[in-house]
Amino acid sequence: MTKRLSYLLAFIKFTHIMDFMIMMPLGPQLERLWEISPQEFGLLVAAYTFSAGIVGLLGSFFVDRFDRKYALIFLYVGFLVGTFACALSGSYETLLIARCATGAFGGLLGATVLSIVGDLTTPKNRSETMGIIMAAFSAASVFGVPFGLFLADKLSWQAPFLFLGVVGIPVLVLNVLMLPSVSDHLGKERPKPLALLKEMLGKSNALSAHVFIVLLMLGQFSVITFIAPYMVSNVGFTEGELAYIYLAGGFVTFFSSPWFGKLADRFGQYRFFTVATLLSLIPLWGITNLPRMNLYAVIVITSCMFILISGRIIPAMTMITSSVSPERRGGFMSINSAIQQLGAGIASYVAGLIVIKTASGEYQDYNMVGYLAITASLIAILVAKRLKVVS
Repeated sequence: MTKRLSYLLAFIKFTHIMDFMIMMPLGPQLERLWEISPQEFGLLVAAYTFSAGIVGLLGSFFVDRFDRKYALIFLYVGFLVGTFACALSGSYETLLIARCATGAFGGLLGATVLSIVGDLTTPKNRSETMGIIMAAFSAASVFGVPFGLFLADKLSWQAPFLFLGVVGIPVLVLNVLMLPSVSDHLGKERPKPLALLKEMLGKSNALSAHVFIVLLMLGQFSVITFIAPYMVSNVGFTEGELAYIYLAGGFVTFFSSPWFGKLADRFGQYRFFTVATLLSLIPLWGITNLPRMNLYAVIVITSCMFILISGRIIPAMTMITSSVSPERRGGFMSINSAIQQLGAGIASYVAGLIVIKTASGEYQDYNMVGYLAITASLIAILVAKRLKVVS
């Protein structure tokens, strides 16, 4: 797989990730605008992932029946329509529906990107390519989220979604023109839908991969969902200063993600994952126990978290992608992506149930969310050891 194709898919991943990420830092503005509770905001974040998970699970029955290029194009068109719908929303209820619609396409979209990476690379260089794809997270943080927050501050909260929809149009055209057909998996024997579901959920290796991704989501999205509201209400940030967290974190991970991918290929996926996960526990604890403190000190802590979370997700996704044969990869990754989205939704919603907003506007029990994330991360190390490389 050429680097040009890697970056082509990374452009799609950029808009996909920014669309999901922008909701969380918009939390303080949306809570103030519509007077919604932490639980309602948690549901707003989780709506996207719950929808993505359910549709992704259903899509796993038929996604391997199509050329992955054309599946990707169809899903991206639907994703952009959903994003424009978010920009046109005028109430909490309509935004909730629009987020469900966007998630319905976004979940399968992410799985299809990973399946294409799996089909066009070998296990030897897969993490390097995965590092480029995952660098889209950094790019979304460095440019997308700060610029989106700037648009929201100067115009309205709908402006970031309008920006995303407009940016997505040329990305769509580039993929139509430049992405090659990905159809080697077609024509190979596939089990019937119910047999496929049983195979993808029942086998020990597959089950370990699904449990693994849920634990990873609990170990990060539970904390990430309420970073922005906590920083504004408890640590003393202004809404304008939130952009610096994502700008700094994205900048450092933009360079660290490809490097981590190479290191994981060199030293082994599980070994690198274990080290990165253990180190990530330090900033996860630190962020969820922050008092009011200096802006620059907070940025150092949050940047460390972003670096180490990206450092562990790269080998994790490589291990998951490599745990299934090519002819089963599309369906498997769709199911795994669906479970990942459901895991992220559960993490966001559970975090919303744990934290409490006091009469003074501060958040309580965010530290309990941190302990949940730390526990899930430690269990993930044990589950990852059970994963076996197939292809």
